Amino acid sequence: MMDFVDRYNMIVGAAVAIATAIFGTYWYVFAGFLLCNVLDWLTGWYKSRKLQKESSKAGFKGILKKLGYWVIVLVAFLMPELFIHLGNDILGIDLGFLVLFGWFTLATLLINEIRSILENLVECGYNVPAFLIIGLEVTQKLIEAGVDIHTGEDKGNDQ
Repeated sequence: MMDFVDRYNMIVGAAVAIATAIFGTYWYVFAGFLLCNVLDWLTGWYKSRKLQKESSKAGFKGILKKLGYWVIVLVAFLMPELFIHLGNDILGIDLGFLVLFGWFTLATLLINEIRSILENLVECGYNVPAFLIIGLEVTQKLIEAGVDIHTGEDKGNDQ
């Protein structure tokens, strides 16, 4: 039994070390996003099967869409890193705040994935608590409002 526990600990420890090396300290957020990608695809597949609208072409498009999200996340984190180094090395300006672009992008995509999972479950007939759906809508609006405030846009003043 102890041999199994030692192997398990070694495998999990190696996986966490690799994830931390690739994604940094907050690797679990990326792992959560990946889990949501898989759950969204599976619940979408289940919904289409239940509604008898199954299509391998649509399933493949769904997988490509998820891969596209990962490309967006990669660009959202890579772009700030490039500008941060450019600012420090050439211009002498600290642009460290730009890393928030990546986190904002990841948070927005994560909310969309969770909302999609819940919508799929609702369409399959599951009784999803309303506070989950409303809470995600409110969260999305707050994040978007934060962007409007920081960009200086005034939605109520069209001149």
